[in-house]
Amino acid sequence: MRLVFAGTPEPAVPALRRLAASDHDIAAVITRRDAPLGRKRVLTPSPVAVAADELGRHPIRADRLDADVTERIAALRPDLGVIVAYGGLVREPLLSTPVHGWINLHFSLLPRWRGASPVQHALIAGDAETGASVFQLVPELDAGDVFAERSHPIPDGATAGDLLGALADTGAELLREVVDSIAAGTAVARPQVGESTYAPKLGDADGAVRWTDALESVLGRIRGVTPEPGAHTTVDSARLKILDVRPAAADAPSLEPGRMTLHDKAVLVGTGTTPLALETVQPAGKGAMRAADWWRGLRSADPVAGS
Repeated sequence: MRLVFAGTPEPAVPALRRLAASDHDIAAVITRRDAPLGRKRVLTPSPVAVAADELGRHPIRADRLDADVTERIAALRPDLGVIVAYGGLVREPLLSTPVHGWINLHFSLLPRWRGASPVQHALIAGDAETGASVFQLVPELDAGDVFAERSHPIPDGATAGDLLGALADTGAELLREVVDSIAAGTAVARPQVGESTYAPKLGDADGAVRWTDALESVLGRIRGVTPEPGAHTTVDSARLKILDVRPAAADAPSLEPGRMTLHDKAVLVGTGTTPLALETVQPAGKGAMRAADWWRGLRSADPVAGS
């Protein structure tokens, strides 16, 4: 089939590469415009744009799938549109432009966690498993009939970045299988079953750690917002980014929520239940460092996280 692919971040790249290596023809790749990144705000192409160039398919850069993009896609006469984390909505008449419409690779077991940040919300909620789903795109958010899904247990200690990497590979193969079945005329899509939950895009405020929560909730939030938008707290009124943590050892002292101490060379922070240990942190204006090294530079003798 003649495909149009839309995607932007790194988790969309395996799907693009898998389809490019298949028997199908990718007539166009659409991705969002280059964005300013880093402290110097250097304009940087999206991971999908880089991959598309490497594959010899120079992408259409657009932040909105507007009338101009619709006209360019219609001129290609595509059989199927494929979207993976593009970051924009597909509306009519573009939705109906390809012969078979559009399909979406989504990183959850629908209808759980419809929306922009399904993996992050699954971790924050403490889910035991997640997965990948390929469904028919419809005007309602992530509500179309599902062609195929594949479950994936959430490993202990996994961050959103870890999980997205694994699901991107699993989902790429699942997506190729669905595209093949649509081409062969054997694809069957079934309505979503169960209660829907929603996963809106996370912002900086979602990364603020609530130390009064139970340990498992604190760990879930930190891992769910890592690497983006990032977990953080304040210590002595200074922002501290939290990059890596673990549960404290069994012999760790009991601490009030947010209270910090050094125990057996580990920096501990109290939660609503048992403490956790900070492994790697990043103070404002500095690079990542071991938590014990950061601790030695503190002026306060009795620091409290969140203060």
